[in-house]
Amino acid sequence: MCGIFGIVANNGTVDADLLEQGTRSLAHRGPDDSGAIVISEESPDPVQIGLGNRRLAILDLSPLGHQPMQDSENGNWITYNGEIYNFPQVREKLERDGIRFRSRSDTEVLLKAYGRWGQSCLAELRGMFAFAIWDTQRRRLFVARDPMGIKPLYYAVVRQNLLFASELRTLLGTGLLPRRLDRAGLLNYLMFGSLYDPVTLVDGVSVLPPGYFLTWEKGKVETTPYWDLAKECDTAHSAEEALDRVKPVLDESVRMQMVSDVPVGVFLSGGIDSSVLAAILSRDGAQLHTFSVVFREADYTESEYSRLLARKFGSEHKEILVSQQDAFAAIPEALQAMDQPTIDGLNTYLISRHTRAAGIKVALSGLGGDELFAGYSTFRTVPKMEQFERLWRRRVPEFARKLLASGFAGLSPASDQNRKLAALACANANLLHPYFLSRQLFTAEQYSALLAFPGGNHEGRAHQPLRESLSHTQGLDPINRVSYLEARCYMLNTLLRDADVMSMANGLEVRVPLIDHHLAETMLAIPGTAKLSDSTPKPLLVGALDGALPEKIVHRKKRGFTLPFEHWLRDELRAEVEAGLARVPKGPLQPFLDPEAVQRVWREFQAGKTSWSRPWSLYVLERWCELQRVSA
Repeated sequence: MCGIFGIVANNGTVDADLLEQGTRSLAHRGPDDSGAIVISEESPDPVQIGLGNRRLAILDLSPLGHQPMQDSENGNWITYNGEIYNFPQVREKLERDGIRFRSRSDTEVLLKAYGRWGQSCLAELRGMFAFAIWDTQRRRLFVARDPMGIKPLYYAVVRQNLLFASELRTLLGTGLLPRRLDRAGLLNYLMFGSLYDPVTLVDGVSVLPPGYFLTWEKGKVETTPYWDLAKECDTAHSAEEALDRVKPVLDESVRMQMVSDVPVGVFLSGGIDSSVLAAILSRDGAQLHTFSVVFREADYTESEYSRLLARKFGSEHKEILVSQQDAFAAIPEALQAMDQPTIDGLNTYLISRHTRAAGIKVALSGLGGDELFAGYSTFRTVPKMEQFERLWRRRVPEFARKLLASGFAGLSPASDQNRKLAALACANANLLHPYFLSRQLFTAEQYSALLAFPGGNHEGRAHQPLRESLSHTQGLDPINRVSYLEARCYMLNTLLRDADVMSMANGLEVRVPLIDHHLAETMLAIPGTAKLSDSTPKPLLVGALDGALPEKIVHRKKRGFTLPFEHWLRDELRAEVEAGLARVPKGPLQPFLDPEAVQRVWREFQAGKTSWSRPWSLYVLERWCELQRVSA
């Protein structure tokens, strides 16, 4: 696991000091080692390539794993962030072709795999990754991101020069890009409380989408998809085959992600997803290391359930005790660590900080279980919303829909749920799909009121990632459509981004076995009706364990790792958030947000008419723009 940075200077030179500076800015992602190299190619056209790497040593802790790494056979160079879990199998395949290795690292396996198979090497890989290879013979830079988007990759083109990095802040720190806010990105953020790939909040900076590779050749940059979850699916399989198909792939994915030269722990929250990881790993009889974050306050702790599981699976269990005061005190650090603004990252930052402080360097997380195994309420509500919208559009004229929606909104108590119901009833062109409404932070009417500029001019680009995701779901049944959208929208742009940035801010590697892309393909090939049950949550995930999970765990009330924001914003955080929102008229958001509309959101929260997430999102946005000096 690492942080990567690179510059390709066409007909120019790479500033070695700038390369070192950018690499150094990623030190939190890789505290164990650092490297940077400037490669010069003179003929036929001059070009310089700068590659930087910060290393968190997990596989082959020796100096032989140092990056950037060169292939002595062909001269190619690589800088790489991630883990290739099946690298022993890929290495064996390469060795059968006569290829020899110097190290035990997956970095060298990846470099050799590219040398042997070119871009087709991507089909051989199972893992999380973002890497860049300078292909000396083709004079081409090849950059790729993993299929599920677990590891990030930002890039920008400046006067035929390409910049790329694991974090957006690194690109900003070069001074080569204007710190100018992207208005389409702002719309994304107001809609969902996060930014949707490939859009960012900074003009000129893009995210390489998951399952894509990028090439730079002769000054030209191209991005190309090489994998997509929906395109790989074959929904012809029957529901009866579901468990037989899921069990071996799930088991393989979890066991494969234990590959490491340092101890690997399992974050055991007490819910179904993390329990599945512990249950599978306990079958081998090896000592299992689990840990959980617990609170002194009974209202926020899950220690009863994690202790039950630790006893059942015989793990060496460690509890990391955190008070609400600890959580509250971590807020300034978490805001500073945010690579892009998000309303949901503090939880992950807090867990990661305390986990790393406890001496754990690699942890398995149950993230993704809800998205692939139908654990959210959206799997039941969104198909019903789809059906309602179809009938409503078919039977009620547009003018009547707007009139009825307006009447409903006027007569119903002001609440976030009622605003969304009114938006669904209106059913206008702004509503691309009910799923997006279910995940929306501010409705179209609300974010339009917040904007101090005509938002309609930028909605096309803001909606493009949504349209792109939706276009891949046409052949899926309603439940699998929700699964695809959850994986490609909420999970990708909120959960995975937060997990990467907040864990790496603390030098912790988080692995997510439940979204191995082979497992994801298997799940999307199963009819959606097999994934829901009136008696058991996530029946395929629970059933794959053959009764290994205690009933008390399976049927407990669903609950995430929550922090008391509702209380904090009315008490301890009230003055800070109030002051932050009051700075909007004179701060970096002054050209973009209407100050009165911002204050209206704050007043509605104080009056109990909207949730804490709305004013908190605006506060986070303001603070992020201040910290990163991003403005008009």
